[in-house]
Amino acid sequence: EVQLQASGGGLVQAGGSLRLSCAASGVTFDDYVIGWFRQAPGKAREGLSCISNSDGNTAYADSVKGRFTISRDNAKNTVYLQMNSLKPEDTAHYWCAALEEARYGDPVRVCLVNWYGMDYRGEGTQVTVSS
Repeated sequence: EVQLQASGGGLVQAGGSLRLSCAASGVTFDDYVIGWFRQAPGKAREGLSCISNSDGNTAYADSVKGRFTISRDNAKNTVYLQMNSLKPEDTAHYWCAALEEARYGDPVRVCLVNWYGMDYRGEGTQVTVSS
């Protein structure tokens, strides 16, 4: 059974930082792009960042570029999202998801805009940023 478990969410003041973790099991981690997504109440789900295993490529949404950093530790089957300079508008439910790399020519770009096409999706974690 494939599981993607996001953790690390919580309540933080504006300007603060959080690090989210996405731990994968039941899947050959090296074969997948891992992406982070979020959805705030009343808003559409948004792709935030994706990271490839094969070449280390990353992609970021403009809304988080320069503030969020994605990284992966294949030895731990874990992808991290370091979130700095958090804003109240970052308040949302955050998920991680996995996309098989080999099917796409530019898998990180596909990942960023393809929530419904992701092969596996996790349960998510809540991030709340107070002003």
